[in-house]
Amino acid sequence: MTMGGILWGTLAIILLFAFGKGIQKAQIKSQKGMGENISIIWPGTTSKPWKGLPRGRDIRITEDDVSMMKARIESIGRISPEYTRWSVPIEYNRKKSVQQVCGIWPEFGPMRNIIPQIGGRFINDLDMLQKRRVVFLGDKLKDELFGEEDAIGEYVLINSMPFRVIGVLKPKKQDSSYSGRDNWKAIIPMTTFRGMYSRIYPNNVVVQSEEGISMARTKQDIYDMMAAKYNFDPSDTEALSIWDTTEGIVFITNFFMAFRIFLVGIGVATLITGGIGVSNIMNVVLEERTKEIGIKMALGAKKKFIMMQFITETLILTFVGGLIGWLIGFGMITIFPMFELDEFVGIPEIDYIGSILAIVILGLVGLVSGYFPAKRAANLQPVQALKLF
Repeated sequence: MTMGGILWGTLAIILLFAFGKGIQKAQIKSQKGMGENISIIWPGTTSKPWKGLPRGRDIRITEDDVSMMKARIESIGRISPEYTRWSVPIEYNRKKSVQQVCGIWPEFGPMRNIIPQIGGRFINDLDMLQKRRVVFLGDKLKDELFGEEDAIGEYVLINSMPFRVIGVLKPKKQDSSYSGRDNWKAIIPMTTFRGMYSRIYPNNVVVQSEEGISMARTKQDIYDMMAAKYNFDPSDTEALSIWDTTEGIVFITNFFMAFRIFLVGIGVATLITGGIGVSNIMNVVLEERTKEIGIKMALGAKKKFIMMQFITETLILTFVGGLIGWLIGFGMITIFPMFELDEFVGIPEIDYIGSILAIVILGLVGLVSGYFPAKRAANLQPVQALKLF
């Protein structure tokens, strides 16, 4: 029972760390499913007067503005306007689905983690230049239209116009979005989209910072450039609405850091409870072996020998209980993927830092638990110990 307390404490720390790490990775992966280090920009309305101009002016973003941002702002790595039309009929062999059609630049794919399945590709510059009628399908849209049939090279009708399928989205996790999940979208070249629908203003712009440059700097550069062109206050965050997705990643990282600290506290408290059990059982052992200790001391055993005997027994109890707990935890983590629950809690992983921490705490618990009974045993007088039995 004493080892059971240590076993349970160790198992709790191992599992809490493993599942905490698995959930954190799953959440970050899902968050990055929409894109990594990106912001989405929408047109807005000024909320501050500026240089004699009133508030309440609409600021519309054009494709020329996007081209100017790309050419002049060094902190931008990739950028793409995004045109969107909802409730568009998409047909294939009498199968019909009403979905969202997007017109974009080729840079949109890498920014938004839109990766084609093997055998296909994403929109490229030649598609844009020649205004090709090609389409990239989300994986769920493809499944609805084609089922198990290969879609690459086939033609679908978008608004009754034929488009050749050039790629299908590789399935991905995506917990957040601003206009719907990517796996239901049909994506076409921006030039083709504008030719079909005669649109001037994109719905939004997607921008990705240059590697090593913070999104905060990129946003400010965009505000400064657009403010100079359209005469609004650069500090007016209502003039352009910008969703910085990196803030969500920071929040998740900080949240799980606090969560793991909380888990450490639970595990440590559990181990301390087990340590109290070890200390109690060693006191019981001391009562049972008082006469034995008296005989040893009468024959010349030194105090440090008696202390080391009790501390060693305590450490053995702690080590065996901890080892069994660690092995059970490792076994549970190893077989967990077989239950295919990673969609909900991620895939737990052994946290080696957590394991080392558990070993250190176990050693301290064992040492402290054994020290006081050992000190009490070593301080017994031989005559007094022999008289007790």
